[in-house]
Amino acid sequence: MNDLKLAGHNVFVFLNPGSLIGALVYLCAFVLIAMLLSRGLRAAVHAAMARRGHTDWTTISFIQQFGSALVWVIMLILYAHLIPVLRAMGTALLAGAGVASVVIGLAAQSTLGNLVAGVAITIYRPFRLGDTLQVAAPTGTEIGVVEMISLGYTTLHTHDGRFVVLPNSAAASQVVINLSKAFAPWPMSIVIRIGRDADMETARKLALSVAAETVGERSVSGCFLTKVEAAAAVFELRLQAPDAAGRDLLRATLLARLAQRFAELAPGATAGERPSFS
Repeated sequence: MNDLKLAGHNVFVFLNPGSLIGALVYLCAFVLIAMLLSRGLRAAVHAAMARRGHTDWTTISFIQQFGSALVWVIMLILYAHLIPVLRAMGTALLAGAGVASVVIGLAAQSTLGNLVAGVAITIYRPFRLGDTLQVAAPTGTEIGVVEMISLGYTTLHTHDGRFVVLPNSAAASQVVINLSKAFAPWPMSIVIRIGRDADMETARKLALSVAAETVGERSVSGCFLTKVEAAAAVFELRLQAPDAAGRDLLRATLLARLAQRFAELAPGATAGERPSFS
């Protein structure tokens, strides 16, 4: 009988939220429940969106993060209400809650602003995951692909491998150019200089052919003779890059292909007779 009472007493100690052991046991239980609910919520949101054919990963990601944060806040409130010490402490600090809320609000003004801006970005959708944005940064104008939109920040991945972390409040307040919403022509030109005695029409057609193979015929504006000098003829190959981020890479690719194709056209040309590209 004493053993049963002792066992019952031990069980009561472990389940009593007023004791230190009981508070720690309930803390572990609430943390475990919050982790399971958070993972279950993320899986449920993902499955529901996928089942309905919803491919807006920006909304899915934001809902998952917001739901997980809400689960943890609810678990924290329930735990504080269950533990007598924390409940009494909350009652004692109720008188100073107004002052504390003002102080916390001022201290977390930027964080709360980012959170509200993140909600606005999710609702109004000025940009989404995978869009190419042009934003103003301390280093100047930056162009990158939206890789992540969290509760507080938006991360852009530039074409040279850098990451631009943009606060949501800044992304919502500044002028952001979305380069993915529509095709924006980014004109570019390559100057081709050939010998004056070379076949100009053949050179012009070859330049157009290389450009069409690289970017497509619709993006090629033409190849025009712009100057005839004493020893050289100058052409200007005009085309449109599909986006600003890849314009430099496209130029480098075109220069290499033009040099290769023109070299195949006149393999025995001397250094002075070879065409130049810029």
